[in-house]
Amino acid sequence: MANFPTFIIHFSLLLITLFFKASNAGNYNVLSFGAKSDGRRESTASFLKAWASACNSATASTIYVPKGKFLINAIVLKGPCKNQITFRIDGTIVAPSDYGALGNSKSWILFSKVNKVSVIGGVLDAKGASYWACRTSGKKCPVGAPSMTFNWANNIVISGLTSINSRQTHLVINGCKKVVVQNVKTIAPDQSPNTDGIHVQTSSDVTIIGCTLQTGDDCVSIGPATYNLFMTNLKCGPGHGVSIGSLGKELNEDGVQNITLKNTIFTGSDNGIRIKTWARPSKGFVRNILFDNIIMNNVENPIVIDQNYCPDNKGCPRQNSGIQISKVTYRNIRGTSATSEAVSFDCSITNPCRDIKLQDIKLLYKNKAATSSCKNVRGSSSGILMPRMSCF
Repeated sequence: MANFPTFIIHFSLLLITLFFKASNAGNYNVLSFGAKSDGRRESTASFLKAWASACNSATASTIYVPKGKFLINAIVLKGPCKNQITFRIDGTIVAPSDYGALGNSKSWILFSKVNKVSVIGGVLDAKGASYWACRTSGKKCPVGAPSMTFNWANNIVISGLTSINSRQTHLVINGCKKVVVQNVKTIAPDQSPNTDGIHVQTSSDVTIIGCTLQTGDDCVSIGPATYNLFMTNLKCGPGHGVSIGSLGKELNEDGVQNITLKNTIFTGSDNGIRIKTWARPSKGFVRNILFDNIIMNNVENPIVIDQNYCPDNKGCPRQNSGIQISKVTYRNIRGTSATSEAVSFDCSITNPCRDIKLQDIKLLYKNKAATSSCKNVRGSSSGILMPRMSCF
């Protein structure tokens, strides 16, 4: 089962120790490169100059963003670099208010092909309100840039960062290995479109610890080719919960394996823990998943498996999901559902969910046992089971 906290915690502490030691080496204050802390004059070029100096330094370096507001446009911080870099932020980095200013950038702040980089503290304010208004108005809008993205990066720490009003996803981990996301806050209104808190895909050995995620979409979304993801002590809500998927949009798609979520509280979210796959052929899979010690506070859909995802009924009607879901354990999950049906397993008729285990589930609706529904699922149960599952 996907339960490996000891290795992860030791790895996390080691990385953070290394990075804090690095802060005593070469120090590059963005003010020294001409950055302005008034939030009005753009500092993009200054940040790039500071990054170039730190990246080319032969010794471990720190880029320092002091108190104040620093306006930057879309920026790409490229590697590989010669040594490890700590990006220490005491101030606030703000995006342009004009929703078109970032254009169709892949990200507002993009770290690409870097190793041993840490981002410590600070606030990112993406000024997303004007972009959300464009999206909801029906106008033609830019794609929308995530606030911070790590592409093809290794040995990364993001600690103490607060991201507010992202235009799209707050934090993206893509194509990465050995990443620790710790004590991060993401904040956006519950109706803001596609503002996922943290998105992980094509990555392995990622740890998410002690984060508070208040968003208009998934608190954490997990995409294809994600392996060894460990999450604990999260607070989710508002938002759409923690979602594996949607998966299986493509035929040849890598699977998701060894995912653990523990010691987490969902409050007022649209979903709790969800696995979602397209209703179309795919060679992907979901296996070795553990949901343990979860509290649901007035959550609309606490436990969901949906293998018939087909938005707008395009590209998938009358088809079945090819994603094989197996070895999923739900353990010690308790609290309240905002709807009468607290558990819904809607699995593929051609690839039924297998080896689904429920242990000590107690979900209430209006002080009574909630209801459940299940299709095409095979598994077992033990301990308290509220609601009862007719499939088991």
